[in-house]
Order: sequence, then structure tokens, then C-alpha cells
Amino acid sequence: MKRERLDSKFFQRDVLVVAPELLGKRITRRFENGQLQSFVITEVEAYRGVDDLACHASKGRTPRTEVMFGRGGLVYVYLIYGIYWMLNFVTGSIDTPQAVLVRSMKGVTGPGRVSRLLEIDKSFYGEDLFSSNRIWVTDMNMKVEIKQGPRIGVDYAGDEWGLKPWRFWCELP
Repeated sequence: MKRERLDSKFFQRDVLVVAPELLGKRITRRFENGQLQSFVITEVEAYRGVDDLACHASKGRTPRTEVMFGRGGLVYVYLIYGIYWMLNFVTGSIDTPQAVLVRSMKGVTGPGRVSRLLEIDKSFYGEDLFSSNRIWVTDMNMKVEIKQGPRIGVDYAGDEWGLKPWRFWCELP
């Protein structure tokens, strides 16, 4: 089975195309001790630009969101509750802020647990998934059945944005 690192062109498409296509892909992380670990992505959420009131970019261009305005294929991380770094992959083109939140991987449920297991911190902000030696995504050519529903924890965005079926998941054996 050929394992190819996803290039920036994969990510330089609309978030609603990229997000479901990330299911079944593999995140590989090289830790500081040199150890490699890989995990299959099983759940993601799409956040789509300045009009999406659940997306951080809806508040405008800030130091926190600046990387979201970059090209697809960069890592966007942010801290919630003062303890959890959330792992996101920027999608789309420059000045079109979009990102995919990695919510779960096989055996690991919840975005906080994902980031903790992968030892994600602020230093990953802006990391290029194509050239990074610490984190990347590969295509395992795995076929999965994609399910979708509303995003989680975005009630603050109102019904129009909070109920968008932009959470995608799959079940693996």
C-alpha cells in the first residue's frame, strides 16, 4: 500500500471538500525522542471563513487567526480552557480563512485528547504539513463510509451556523 504525504494542493481546496476527505487519512507525529506514531483520523469539523459565525475568522484577522488567512496545508492551533491545544489544518487559498478541526482519531475521542496524545502545543502554529519533520498527513487509500451532522459546542453561533452539518466522521473496525 503506497503511503504518500498529502501535499499543499490537497489542502488548498474548499474546507467542505477537504474535511470529509481527511477521514481515513493518517496523521504521523515524530516526537522529540525520535519516536514515530501514526493515527487514523476518524472525526473532523469544518470551519468556513468570515461569514461562518462558529469560525474564529468571523471575528476578523487577529494574531490568533492570522495563519487561517494563509494557504492551505498549515497548522492552526489555539488554546481552550487554558489547557487544551486544538489541532486544525488550514484549507483553501490565501485570504480565504478556513480550517478543519481534528476531533478524533482511531482509539482517541475528543480534540483535547487528540492534541494531548500528539503533544501539540503553541510551537505547531503555522507548521507546514508538507515539509514538517514533526507532523504530517498521509493517504492510506482507505475507503470509509462518511457520516455527517452538526458541529459540537458551537451554540454561540446561532442556529444558522450552529446546525450546519459540517462535522464528519467514520467508524473503523
